[in-house]
Amino acid sequence: MAPLALSVLDLVPVRKGQRSIDAVAATVALARLADRLGLTRYWLAEHHNMPSVASTNPPVLLGVLAGRTDRIRLGSGGVMLPNHAPFVIAEQFAALEAAAPGRIDLGIGRAPGSDPVISALLRSTGHTSDVDAFPNHLQDIEALLGEDGAGLRLASGEQYVVRATPAAAGRPEMWLLGSSDYSAQLAARLGLPYVFAHHFSGDGTARALDLYREGFQPSEHLDAPRTFLTANVVAAGTTEEAERLALPQLQHMARLRTGTPLTALDTVEDALEATLTAPQQDLVGTMRGRWFVGNADDVAERLTAFAERFEVDEVMVSPAAGAHRDDSVDRVPGREATLELLAARLPQRESALA
Repeated sequence: MAPLALSVLDLVPVRKGQRSIDAVAATVALARLADRLGLTRYWLAEHHNMPSVASTNPPVLLGVLAGRTDRIRLGSGGVMLPNHAPFVIAEQFAALEAAAPGRIDLGIGRAPGSDPVISALLRSTGHTSDVDAFPNHLQDIEALLGEDGAGLRLASGEQYVVRATPAAAGRPEMWLLGSSDYSAQLAARLGLPYVFAHHFSGDGTARALDLYREGFQPSEHLDAPRTFLTANVVAAGTTEEAERLALPQLQHMARLRTGTPLTALDTVEDALEATLTAPQQDLVGTMRGRWFVGNADDVAERLTAFAERFEVDEVMVSPAAGAHRDDSVDRVPGREATLELLAARLPQRESALA
């Protein structure tokens, strides 16, 4: 198997004692490090109104990262399309492509990714029924990003041409993201690259990839299936330290899934002192079994086996290490160490999928 390409998925986490300015600074530092290490992609997720997540607007933050990095591909992981007008997304990513040509990925998801109140605030229509129009909206964006644009037929019968940018020299690479059979089958039918959110679900990965690969129909921009997988990862010098660093995020996810009011992320010391309910502790154990946590050699070996099992040559890691109380507020050393340790053991090269 070819060397394993590594990429990064970032939610711009906010821990106790941090402000948004600090969390964004930590993400800029992490992206610059990923760029220097030769990693393939750096994607930002879209989440809203969460005290622990500052990744609310991927296009804006990607513009910041485009100006602070040199070669790494930058993208959304993903834009939650039901929250936005397709034309706006096409314009935003066309502008990013013009600013960083050949380096922009547009990853799109179907779920609203927020509660009904936030969805109403994001969309002037005040509802999220646009999920039903998702396939058409994907094709609209693809057309709008092209050099010829998309044609609208006006009531007068006149053809009206709409372009996301006046004179496109290239287009972002569009990816469909998902954690269900639906997304895999839609990506196959439309001939789009596809990413299964293994880091979020952990279930159904093999089935989704089989559906995608078996049902794939070549398109204008892609003649064969292209895919990679995501994984929650914490690597450290010792397994014991990695386990400690993983606790804040694991406990936070357990609280989220049991409906507990959320705060900013705990520090490692807070997490070690925390008391969880029995259901929350069970969830921590279940999720921990799906994460890649341990010393650097062990994690690198397991990631390689993971990629071989699902026949991919790229893994996008969500570096889930927490921070210690005395860490600088504008950096997360544990997240940086995860990337450095893995890059040293998995020599990087441009992904065959890029």
